[in-house]
Amino acid sequence: MDRELNGAMRSVSINSNGTAQLNGHSRDETDRVGGVPGGVVTATAAAAAASQTTTKCSSTANANATAATNAAIALEANLFAAASASEKKKMVHELCQQLLLTDEQVQELCYRILHELRRGLAKDTHPKANVKCFVTYVQDLPNGNERGKFLALDLGGTNFRVLLIHLQENNDFQMESRIYAIPQHIMIGSGTQLFDHIAECLSNFMAEHNVYQERLPLGFTFSFPLRQLGLTKGLLETWTKGFNCAGVVNEDVVQLLKDAIARRGDVQIDVCAILNDTTGTLMSCAWKNHNCKIGLIVGTGANACYMERVEEAELFDVEADNKKPHVLINTEWGAFGDNGALDFVRTEFDRDIDVHSINPGKQTFEKMISGMYMGELVRLVLVKMTHAGILFNGQDSEVLNTRGLFFTKYVSEIEADEPGTFTNCRLVLEELGLTNATDGDCANVRYICECVSKRAAHLVSAGIATLINKMDEPHVTVGVDGSVYRFHPKFHNLMVEKISKLIKPGITFDLMLSEDGSGRGAALVAAVACREDMLSPKK
Repeated sequence: MDRELNGAMRSVSINSNGTAQLNGHSRDETDRVGGVPGGVVTATAAAAAASQTTTKCSSTANANATAATNAAIALEANLFAAASASEKKKMVHELCQQLLLTDEQVQELCYRILHELRRGLAKDTHPKANVKCFVTYVQDLPNGNERGKFLALDLGGTNFRVLLIHLQENNDFQMESRIYAIPQHIMIGSGTQLFDHIAECLSNFMAEHNVYQERLPLGFTFSFPLRQLGLTKGLLETWTKGFNCAGVVNEDVVQLLKDAIARRGDVQIDVCAILNDTTGTLMSCAWKNHNCKIGLIVGTGANACYMERVEEAELFDVEADNKKPHVLINTEWGAFGDNGALDFVRTEFDRDIDVHSINPGKQTFEKMISGMYMGELVRLVLVKMTHAGILFNGQDSEVLNTRGLFFTKYVSEIEADEPGTFTNCRLVLEELGLTNATDGDCANVRYICECVSKRAAHLVSAGIATLINKMDEPHVTVGVDGSVYRFHPKFHNLMVEKISKLIKPGITFDLMLSEDGSGRGAALVAAVACREDMLSPKK
């Protein structure tokens, strides 16, 4: 196990008696570490040395070899801990190099994303495509003339929301909402129980807000895997998020909701559309900005939708009298890379996250971007650096070593510190049980956070730039929502800077923060559907 120390080659030897000796050093020598490639000690080489020793030694010698290996690792970690602040900074930057995407890699990503989009759109390749590009059947965007009262139902977890939205002139609106719980026994009961519970809550909500006697349109945000067959028809592919209601998989959830409302017979609700939160994000922004043609979520999950030419969407069965040129496509691009297309930019930390996730090999792109995994990525880098002695003098903590306890909000908080100050960083480290961090440690922690979030922003930017270039319109507004984009202090600027370099000359864009896409966006989808029904000639 050789390392270059102060320009001279030194090595750690394991003697036959099981002791570790740092060759060329006296016991009290405290050389600083310089010029260490990668700057990081790994247990792999030490373990290999122990393995070779094991094949030659007795059981006693095996124990000595194991102890010696641990001693060697500790000895090298101590050496790194003794390095200067500038040398530790260099080691951190070298390790994080794998997290930084080159311009060439980003261009290659754009090419690969476009290839996968085309596979998802085409009939013959769609079944095997990772980026599915589902047709949403939404063809019309808000034009600002939508008026009236609309309901929205937002179902995507252990709670659901019901909203009453009154769209008024001058892009003004009034909104009332209430959150309802779904008891555990209903989450794992029958589909009939679930939708009867939702229908009861809808009825109570309408009574509370004095619209009990009115007939109202409803937009249904359903944030579970859905195979959409029409604007008001979608089959549940599988339950997630702790739900396991019998009799719902492969059934039309819109019809199940309609049936539950009909069983009560006390309210009049027309379910006009079913959608996911990405579509809602786009619609919410398009109501105020008619150039909004892309919806993006960068939060716990990651997804995008965009307006595509009808002739490109081969799975869209267009009726003969339908002359509308575009249809909204739900890319489901979180699965980009499940076929290995992202392997050329994945790191050891990405592979670690994937192996320990609930869905190994799935949602590869999402795992490199979303808030569900960003904090864990940072934690894995911190753990490696700490165990090597480069951070915190090698002193870790139980919290730091526990999966899932470096929250993504910490990344935003640390990067929100003013340059040269570490107030938030120290508060975060204290929560992790790391109370003796130096300014150098804090600077290195912030750099690691910056690398992880910058990579996420550049990955998203490659996807958005690809969509903008594919649409080939003079100007596109991107409606964006999600906790990462909303709360990270630099994510917006990182995206603007990178997208600007990737789009075709002559095209312009802007990013617009969405307001309540899953709620107001759902009501707007219903409003547009009603508007089009009134304009369409009756058959």
